[in-house]
Amino acid sequence: MRPHFCLLATAVLLTISSSSHAVDWAGWRGPSGDGISTEKGFPTRWSASENIKWKALCPPGHASPIVVGDKVFTAAYDAENEERLLLCFARDSGAELWRRAVVKASPERLHTENSRASSTPSCDGEKVYCSFLDGREPVIAAYTVGGEQVWSVRPGFFSSVHGFCSTPILWKDKVIVNCDHDGPGYIVALSRKDGRELWRIERPNRTRSYVAPLLREIDGRMQMVLSGSKCIASYDPETGETLWTMDGPTDQFVASMVYGAKTKLFYMTGGFPDHHVMGIKPDGRGNVTKTHLAWHYNPPSAVGVSYVPSPIVEGDWLLLNDDRGFAHAFDSRTGEVVWSERFGRQHASLVSSGGLVYFLNDAGECRVVNPAEKFALIATNALGEASYASPALSEGQIFMRTDKHLWCIGERR
Repeated sequence: MRPHFCLLATAVLLTISSSSHAVDWAGWRGPSGDGISTEKGFPTRWSASENIKWKALCPPGHASPIVVGDKVFTAAYDAENEERLLLCFARDSGAELWRRAVVKASPERLHTENSRASSTPSCDGEKVYCSFLDGREPVIAAYTVGGEQVWSVRPGFFSSVHGFCSTPILWKDKVIVNCDHDGPGYIVALSRKDGRELWRIERPNRTRSYVAPLLREIDGRMQMVLSGSKCIASYDPETGETLWTMDGPTDQFVASMVYGAKTKLFYMTGGFPDHHVMGIKPDGRGNVTKTHLAWHYNPPSAVGVSYVPSPIVEGDWLLLNDDRGFAHAFDSRTGEVVWSERFGRQHASLVSSGGLVYFLNDAGECRVVNPAEKFALIATNALGEASYASPALSEGQIFMRTDKHLWCIGERR
């Protein structure tokens, strides 16, 4: 599964450390929550023995690494002790600085391609926020960057045969967690200071989903957008008020949505049992099902539709890797498929830097692509270990999580 932010005067960015370092990758999908780094010059070629700064042993889990200052954080699962862990590593050496057992509980039921540590942490430079499942209760916790617990809360009930993945998203003074599940789903906003509840959204349908919300300010209106619970919805992150909704187009979702600044469209991909990619106009109010669909790709099979890995918008292109292992590039204005290449099955979400897009498949092979109307492969790199976690990009270095190790690729600038 995937299934992973600082206060700025501008509300467009949701995941930058409070130290104002835009180079930090401090939460799910980086500084803007969509996988895009504003930096350039990241490595495009490496192997298990080439261009590796360090690698560190890391217990299993699908949570992505995050990078804040001189520290790297991630979540993991210790099966022997039945502990869900928050881990901290030194950025310069990979040495483990501390680990904390956030939850100790019997293993929950989950999908064979999920883990018991799939939720990516978030950090504001002072505290690290993480989420795990304890039986039928989500546990949201905050720790100082030095490893001291500040608070821990249980916001409600959660039930899913596929397990848990609810990544905390930071907005102003709030920690926002989506808990769609096979019951009365909800999204909750907690105080970053003490964990008390600030608002709660009761979701409309009793259906599991694993989507981290995306925050964007568009034409002066802040929106928190996500698919899931048999709909696509936009909320005001300050109050939880519903701004607009779109029915369907299917039941279950995993991939986070993205936004194209050029086209001024939101993009949704995924779904089960039906498969869709959609471009959606962002300026609606109320139910916009019949009025705000810009384009719709709805193939008879899953080809061209990503269910788990989140897509990316780079230049004029919407790029994704579908569940059969084919990478696709769409014209983000029209929804036309301009190329398709077989890359192998992938759970990691896409990241990009300097116009280049990184596709990391489940075997740990990372293809670097220059997105354009015609396919252009820059390099294929392999670490020799399986990987389900999304990469993190910061200060010229790429951080990757495999089934046994945490890797730092390249030199820090």
